[in-house]
Formats: sequence, C-alpha cells, structure tokens
Amino acid sequence: MSEQITAALPHDLTASLEGLGKSEWLARVSGIARARGAFRSLDPAHFAAYIEGNTTLLVTFETQAGIQGLTEEGQPMGWRMVREEGWSHLCLVSDGDTWFRSAGVYDYIDELIDDGFFEQFDRVLFFGAGPCAYAACAYSVAAPGALVLAIQPQATLNPTLTEWDERFREHRRLDFTSRYGYAPDMLDACAQAWVLYDPVERLDAMHAALFARPNVTLFRLRHLGAALQGSLLRMGMLHTLLRLAGEGRLDARVFATLYRRRRRYPPYLRNLLSALEVDEREPLIQALCRNVTARMNLPRFRRRLRESAPDGAHLRRAMDELD
Repeated sequence: MSEQITAALPHDLTASLEGLGKSEWLARVSGIARARGAFRSLDPAHFAAYIEGNTTLLVTFETQAGIQGLTEEGQPMGWRMVREEGWSHLCLVSDGDTWFRSAGVYDYIDELIDDGFFEQFDRVLFFGAGPCAYAACAYSVAAPGALVLAIQPQATLNPTLTEWDERFREHRRLDFTSRYGYAPDMLDACAQAWVLYDPVERLDAMHAALFARPNVTLFRLRHLGAALQGSLLRMGMLHTLLRLAGEGRLDARVFATLYRRRRRYPPYLRNLLSALEVDEREPLIQALCRNVTARMNLPRFRRRLRESAPDGAHLRRAMDELD
C-alpha cells in the first residue's frame, strides 16, 4: 500500500458495527483498518480500507448505507472473507451512489498501480452490486488477469449510449467519458468476469447485454427481482459465490446447482407465481402451488391452490414443464 501500515494490536473483525452513527462507524472502520492494514480518505465522499491477509485479494466497492443496511454486523462485505478464508481485502466506500467517478479515486487506483500493489497477490477478485458493480468492472483494468463478480452493473450513464435508462437521470452529469469510463471495455484485461442480472428487469438486462465479451459469463436470475444482492445474501449464496469466484471454480454448472436455493426462497416463489398469473398459465400455477405447499407453509400458495384444481393429466404435464 502507498500509506505506511500502522503497527498496532489487532482489532477484532468479529465486532458488530451495527447501529452506529455515521461518524462513529467511520471511526471504528478506520481504526480497525489502520491496525490491520491501512486506511485512506480519498475525498469527502470516498475512502479506502485495507485488511492484510493472504495472497488472494478481494476488492469490493460498497456504499456506507449498503454496508450498514445489508449486513447484520454493519461491516464491509469482505471482512467475512478475511475471517473465514484468510483473504486480503481492499474496500473502497462511497457516501451515496457516486459510481466512484472521482478524481480522488482515479488517483488512488493509479497510485496502487504505480506501487505494484496488485502484483503481490496470486489472485485478485473485484466485486460490487449496482453502481458499485460498475466500479468493480471499470477499475478491474488496474489488475490485468483479475476476476470480476458484478451484480446488476450499469455499463455507463453516458446518455449518448444509454439514454434509454431513465433511472439515473440526475447522475448523468457525472463524467463517464474519461479514464476508467466505459465499464465493459475495462473488462478486456480481466481473466474472467461474471455478470448477474434478472432478465425480467428490462433495463438491467439491457445493461448486461453491453457486457457480452468472450471472457464474460452472464448469469440470468429470472424472477429474483430488482435487488439481487440482498436476495443473494438472504439465500446464503453471496459469500459462497465470492469464494467460488476467488478460487476460480465458478461455472455454469456450479452456479445452477447453487441457485436451486431459490426454490425455498419465498420472494422468488411469489414473483414466479405472479408472472404465471399475468400469463394465465393455470396448469403451471397449480403445479407450482402444489409443489410449494408440499414443502413450505406459504398461505398465498395454499389459497391459490384451493381456487381451482386441474385434472391429473394437466398436472403431470405442468410439473414436467416446471422441472
């Protein structure tokens, strides 16, 4: 790291930071990072915290609100991987959604490159979700040969390329045309990237299509919704995906096996039922409701099953189609 590592007694990475005020939370994160690696304020809206571990480096891009809202401990996403896998972790954090389009961030990444920081690791994995996934893809170019796991990334907010995305109109003033700008192009130097998205979410799917490259695998999480990171956390999948990606073992077969957990995830099941109802697929609705009520206690599915019942032949055909 470009900042001198502070020698101090190790701080406990298991300590909960949940419920702390913004300034106290930042002070605790800063103290732990300085004791176990390094901490750097990049500008008023961004900081970087490094925890030293083994020769696998996880680089996460996160927001303060996301860290405090998504995890029970109120900790950066990678701290669990430090505890459980012994990985090193570099966390870049923004105050709000900035897509990390900041001169302070550019300069910091440049400094890491000049110092040969990424070269000391055998494997480097970049991770982020939403605007942070954009940053993970864009800055992965700093470590050629890196791996990237990106959940619902935007390719760019440059309106000349993505004027069809009206969700972030107020952020189009950010500069997406200078350095580290167009995220899909920045993936050309990575060894492998995985982009996760729900194809039912039309705008997410349109952005995902822009990432299509020979070294990019697109994983479709149909009917999981617009907040994939939270759903993957609640299903207990996200840290497993990080571990598999960091070990170079994530492929379509492994992902499909892991993603079977959605069959016990009520929000997914409700989304699937709603989609079938919109399409008026009554045999499939009955098959789904029978399958779910046989395994779980979800009143909506039980009520829907009582409304009508297909004959046996229709049910068998429907079950075959669901499988």
